[in-house]
Amino acid sequence: MSDTTARTDVVLVGAGIMSATLAALLRRLEPDWSITVIERLDAVAAESSSPWNNAGTGHAGLCEMNYTPERPGSQGSIDIAKAVSINEQFQVTRQFWAYAVENGILTDRRFLNPVPHVSFVHGAQRVDYLRRRQQALAPNPLFAGTELIDDPDEFARRLPFMAAERDFAEPVALNWAPDGTDVDFGSLTKQLIGYCVQGGATALFGHEVRNLTRASDGGWTLRIANRRTGEKRKLNAKFVLVGAGGDALPLLQKSGIDEVKGFAGFPIGGRFLRTDNPDLIAAHRAKVYGTPAPGAPPLGALHLDLRFVDGKSWLVFGPYAGWSPKFLKHGHLSDLPRSVRRDNVVSMLGVGITEMTLLDYLIRQLRLSERDRMQALHEFAPAARPSDWQLTVAGQRVQVIRRAKGKGGALEFGTTVLCAGDGSIAGLLGGSPGASTAVPIMLDVLASCFADRYQSWLPTLKEMVPSLGTQLSTEPALYDEVRTWSAKVLQLNAS
Repeated sequence: MSDTTARTDVVLVGAGIMSATLAALLRRLEPDWSITVIERLDAVAAESSSPWNNAGTGHAGLCEMNYTPERPGSQGSIDIAKAVSINEQFQVTRQFWAYAVENGILTDRRFLNPVPHVSFVHGAQRVDYLRRRQQALAPNPLFAGTELIDDPDEFARRLPFMAAERDFAEPVALNWAPDGTDVDFGSLTKQLIGYCVQGGATALFGHEVRNLTRASDGGWTLRIANRRTGEKRKLNAKFVLVGAGGDALPLLQKSGIDEVKGFAGFPIGGRFLRTDNPDLIAAHRAKVYGTPAPGAPPLGALHLDLRFVDGKSWLVFGPYAGWSPKFLKHGHLSDLPRSVRRDNVVSMLGVGITEMTLLDYLIRQLRLSERDRMQALHEFAPAARPSDWQLTVAGQRVQVIRRAKGKGGALEFGTTVLCAGDGSIAGLLGGSPGASTAVPIMLDVLASCFADRYQSWLPTLKEMVPSLGTQLSTEPALYDEVRTWSAKVLQLNAS
């Protein structure tokens, strides 16, 4: 290892959408700051942000029914608070993307494509739920365009592939949201990182952070190894973001910050069926989400999606859950056992006891045969043929386990941001809807970790996100203004 220690203002661990977003924000806010991105693989967006390692849904709460549950004991009223919150966050992200296109940060807007987001149910009871869901959402400006479709002929007109060979004797219904999007997070991440490197940032690919410790100046000293040559180096940084996907938890544990104590992780993988058959693609121009199966996690709701990856159209169906102790798709079998510490073992044991339905679901998913997977697809598209589809393995998601009084630990399916008390380091744990809400998440990091500068940054941040600090769901005129602007810039053809 070299005796000299290089210095940088900011280190971003992981070359995914989170690091890329923060790098772009800081490049605009503090163009003189030095930024170093460290990525253990040999390319940008090679893990969770790869288009084949995530669903590519611009998650805005439009179609995911787990965000609109029935209120317990309310005789059927629908709670839309979570859907509104997610949509508000996506609107912030979308505004930043529009700003980035206008200002040359993003030069290829084909990473984002308009695709209707659709909720799909069958059976009289679920159709009734979907009707009440649409009625609850419709008064909110963010969801005003959502339709209820329960007529078989209209169903067939909008979704020909799903209608083919379907027996409409069983009631079916859709909530149709026309303003949905499909996102190639790989393309987006590459553009953001590319912009920052062109502006002077350093990117170290094939390098791995082996350890990080407090430096005498209050920053952090990172010990880094070149995975190709074995060469080792040290890097001192004033601020560190650990945006390393599943690897974030082990790195935060190595930092020793108090905020990570008690946290653990539970990895869940995913597999999808996909096809590039042009006839099927022409007959399905939407993202259609169903209801989660019994015991399935919220992110386990099956969906049949139109995708755009590297300029090519696909249909993708899934996810089918997988399991591995790896915390990354390109990780190690020892990742899970090595993450067990004295301070989080009770949390993990507690989840092992309370999440038996999830464990049963995962076991059943691992036993699925090709016939079983096609049977699940046939609920969406009865005419689907096995010869058109191939199985692909998606990325790993490490779900958050945190301490919970009375039961040891609780498993969560969201994104958790941990910031050290002095603001010198932050990290992200968890998964969905993380990528779609990357901008508000990174704005929260800026506010928490750079509290002494945040107020001076606000004028520039409001250029990037005109609605910053405003709830668009309560300001319909402003929502219409920023929605129209961003749709025009991003070429989403929104009405």
